[in-house]
Formats: sequence, structure tokens, C-alpha cells
Amino acid sequence: MSAPEAAPTGEHLRAAGERPALVARTRGPVHVIGAGLLGASVGLGLRERGVDVTLEDLSPTSVALAADYGAGRVRTAEDESPVLVVIATPPDVTADVVERALRTYPDAVVTDVASVKLAPFAELKRRGIDLAKYVGSHPMAGRERGGAIMARADLFVGRPWVICRDGETPADALALVEAVALDLGGVLMEMTPEEHDRSVGLVSHLPQVVSSLLAARLVPASEQAIGLAGGGLRDTTRVASSDPELWVQILGANSAPVVELLDAFSADVAAFADALRDPARTGARRRIADLLSAGNNGVSRIPGKHGSSERFTQITVLIDDSPGQLAKLLTELGELGINMEDLRLEHSPGAQIGFAEIAVLPEVAERAVADLVERGWRTL
Repeated sequence: MSAPEAAPTGEHLRAAGERPALVARTRGPVHVIGAGLLGASVGLGLRERGVDVTLEDLSPTSVALAADYGAGRVRTAEDESPVLVVIATPPDVTADVVERALRTYPDAVVTDVASVKLAPFAELKRRGIDLAKYVGSHPMAGRERGGAIMARADLFVGRPWVICRDGETPADALALVEAVALDLGGVLMEMTPEEHDRSVGLVSHLPQVVSSLLAARLVPASEQAIGLAGGGLRDTTRVASSDPELWVQILGANSAPVVELLDAFSADVAAFADALRDPARTGARRRIADLLSAGNNGVSRIPGKHGSSERFTQITVLIDDSPGQLAKLLTELGELGINMEDLRLEHSPGAQIGFAEIAVLPEVAERAVADLVERGWRTL
């Protein structure tokens, strides 16, 4: 899986000061197969940059909806052959669709954006398919809900876009896929399929399983208990609303790395529970503290805004749960010259009040609180 020396990577392109212009590189349309969230978002982003995009989907309703939202036009038999095919189908059919696309459009470069890379690649190799014009890729972007209705042209901006390619991939094929990723705002990364699947198992697939299992514990809970829920529960269960059918496919295709991670996670849970059964036992409190501290160390490694390691201070502002209050707060933050790095809203059950949790740089936090209080805002 090593890269040939002649193939320019995204880092090389950026270092040379070049901005890959997809339109200048192509003499035909980009064809997107799969008109769901990712496919429609690719279409919207490329259309916004003046690229001719054609769409295809097994569902006539899905492809028509994506076209209505502006992601492209439904492909017809009269359309010229595409120069690039982007496959955005569920992972259990990715290999089949890649094979069909390579045969149907022999002059086109084919890429897919499936969230697992090794299984489709291995299956295509097993079938003896010539993969010279296939470049697997995966933008680390998505939303809890799918479909064209949730698609966004800026979905990939600032997000890692992993390129997985064979060592014999031609430079022009690689450059075209990289150009698409860069034009859509992605940050290029290169991995082997094995490295990719192990990595997403840790940062995406394991969190999905843990979040879903935690949320499942809420099903038998009383309404009184649920009424106490706050930001911590919302944070840890946010992705639990994802599509179960899609995740059965993803997890099935990446089962080995996820099982390994779940086994290690289960061991940590068992060790934590064992220490907590008798916290007065010698060494138990230290074991609990060590596991919690490891969590501190781990979360500190998660990239912050724009992939940086910058950490922010949270300021919580109480706002009346009425129209115009949030807009007023944001306006006043701008007037005070306070840059808001992130925002989260939470409503207080049974009360006409909300909480705006604002992330700011640590060095401006104290001034921000003082200025907001001076203007009449209540902070926590």
C-alpha cells in the first residue's frame, strides 16, 4: 500500500501553493451514485463550485429529491460519460457498485465514500477487478439523520478526508480524487484500508455502540428520572439517534476492530465496577481515580476547532426562553469583541428559561463574564 514517488499528495499540492480546480481538470460531469446525505452533500458542494453533477439512485424518489434540492440532475442515457464517479451507497453494496461503475464507465476514475474501506477493497481484489482507476476515500463527516433533505454543501469543510489507495494508483487518478476532497473543504489524510478501519473503529464506531447502549438504559427509566437529564446525558447519547439499519451494515463490515475495542472497553468497565463495589477497600479509590484521570488525558487529545488542540473555557448564560433573546446575546457578544468558538443550547424542563453554553478562549473568559453581567445577563 505504499505510495509511488510520482503521485502528488494533498500536502504536496498545498505546499506548492496550488488550489486544485476540479472544473479545469475535467471535461465531463461528475456522476454521484447514491443520493443520500453524503452523496447529495457532495453534489451540492460541487454544484456550488460550477461543476456539472449527475445523480443516480435505486430509489426514484431519493434521486428526484436530491435533484430538487440542487445536488445535480438525474442522469440520462444521453449524458456524456463522467470523468469521475463518486459512490455514496451503503457499505454492504459498495463493492458491487464500484465494480459496476468501473465496467460501465471504463474511462472514469471511481471513488467511494463508504465508512469502511478494507471489506470493499478486499472483496474487489478477490473478484480480480482491475483497480487502477479506483481510489477508496472517506470523508469524516455526517449527521445523526440521513437523506438528501439533511444534505449541506459545507458538510465536509474542515473535516478529515481519508484517501486509501493501492500502491499502483496512477497519479492523475489520485490527483482527481484529492481535488474533489480539497474543493469541498476537506483536510486530506492518507491511510491504508487497515489503518483507516482500525482508526474509525476507535473514534466513530465504538462511540456509536457505547452511546446507543447507554441510551437504551433510558427506555425502562421513570419519567421522573428522565426529567433530571442534563447536558452530560445529552452529550454522551447524541449519536444514539443514528439509523440502526445503516449501523448494522457498518459494524458488520468492521466487526473485528470493533470487537477488539469493545473487549478492552468491557475490561475497563469491569475494573471500574469492581473498584466501586467496595470503594473503602485498599486501592479502590486510587483505581477509580486512575480510570477517571485516563479519561481526562484522552479527551485532551481530541482536536478542537479546525482540528487544533486549542482548549476553550465554557461560559453559561441564562436566557429567557422567548423569541429574540438568543439573537440579542449573540449581537452583544459581537459588540463586546468576544469571539464565540462554539455554542450549545439547553432548556430547563418546566421553566421558561434556557442555558446558552458559550465556548471562548481562556484568556478572554473573565472579561467576557464581567462585560455580560454589566449588560444585565445572568451567568453561571
